[in-house]
Amino acid sequence: MNVQTRITDRHGGVSAGPYGSRNLGAGSGDDLEAVATNRAMTAAEFGLDRVVFMRQVHSADVRYVSEPFGDDPPPLDGIFTDVPGLGLAALCADCAPVLLADPRAGLVGAAHSGRAGTVLGVVPALVAEMAAHGAEPADMTALIGPMACGTCYEVPAEMRGEVAAVLPEAWSITRQDTPALDLRAAITSQLAKAGVGEVTHDTRCTMETPGLFSHRRDRTTGRFAGYVWLEA
Repeated sequence: MNVQTRITDRHGGVSAGPYGSRNLGAGSGDDLEAVATNRAMTAAEFGLDRVVFMRQVHSADVRYVSEPFGDDPPPLDGIFTDVPGLGLAALCADCAPVLLADPRAGLVGAAHSGRAGTVLGVVPALVAEMAAHGAEPADMTALIGPMACGTCYEVPAEMRGEVAAVLPEAWSITRQDTPALDLRAAITSQLAKAGVGEVTHDTRCTMETPGLFSHRRDRTTGRFAGYVWLEA
């Protein structure tokens, strides 16, 4: 089966102010009608009739889905499906959207992997659940989308130590020699350890890219999304 992936940016929607303009995050504080319009416009651009959004809570909880959740999605940070034409979306504004696919098995998945979710292992959990439903990690491809990079994601030294104790690859420093986290390196390592055959990257840093939403840069802001689906 053919797999499609897309990463949105902040342009081309109807939201105003700090959410301008293609904000896809319903819990960001933006007008809900504007978010709904942005989501509908984006789905139409991608040729999708249905898209699954999660209520992301920085967990390692993942679930198989066959249809959208509606207005009250459950708390999840990873979803996967074998339904052609059903879009899966991971919302982000410094965390990483991670998109997975095994075209041979006909399975795709999406994860929201921020600091807490990465430490808890949301991406390995998604790989494992997809494998339990017939995917082969060696046949999987992964796209790690834009996020706050390892030289911008400044954190307290204690937090860096706690994360690096679990994920040594996350240890980093900023350009000013202050403590930082490199979640891209950590997620890449998790995918390798899970046996995922191919990993690609959209290496843009959200904090350094004005065309993407960034909570750490702007505080009040919207959400872009990584989308993945099987072609109908």
